Amino acid sequence: MAILVVDDDRHIVDLVAIHLEGAGYDVLRAYDGEEALQIVEETIPDLAIVDVMMPKLDGYQLTEELRAYDSIPILMLTAKGELEDKERGFAAGTDDYVVKPFEPKELLFRVRAILRRYDKATDEAIVAGPLVIDRKSYEVKLEETTFLLPLKEFELLSLLASRPGHVYERELLLERVWGYDYEGDEQTLNVHIKRLRDKLEPFRSSVWIRTVRGVGYTFEVYE
Repeated sequence: MAILVVDDDRHIVDLVAIHLEGAGYDVLRAYDGEEALQIVEETIPDLAIVDVMMPKLDGYQLTEELRAYDSIPILMLTAKGELEDKERGFAAGTDDYVVKPFEPKELLFRVRAILRRYDKATDEAIVAGPLVIDRKSYEVKLEETTFLLPLKEFELLSLLASRPGHVYERELLLERVWGYDYEGDEQTLNVHIKRLRDKLEPFRSSVWIRTVRGVGYTFEVYE
């Protein structure tokens, strides 16, 4: 998933990018509103994080411009915390509002909440080598075999297979599949990974979920 971060303060852009990339997102960077629009003309991001006070186009103006692209959720990031500023931001079309200074974890929580609201977690169909995941029918097809998985196994496999070769941190998988307010332990993730591996075992020469020690898991496709 690609997230566009727009702020004329390069330090803020770098800070936000570090945490987003650490959570598995791709980051597009822009340092004013006009540059952001140029990027959007070439690549539609899954979400935009927009600062209010910027040269050329301020955050309110940029938000209104981005609203021409119905599929782009917007999170406004600003030093202003007054009620009228928030009202203006929501009137322009922002989906949420975070005031600087912010906690990186809170920013990630809000990003994930917006993406869930827009159902941006995955495409309707995911193809990873011989594996085909149908998000509408909840069917998983692998070669000539069709699976109907329990919901959490299905969501976990969908997330992993959406980016083959990408390493997903354990904490991110728990937050994305079980929700950031999940209070259980990591053993739940271990159990679900084991169940998925049991189902994938006959096809291990084609696809596999590999453990990255000390980090998390990655879905691998073998040509």
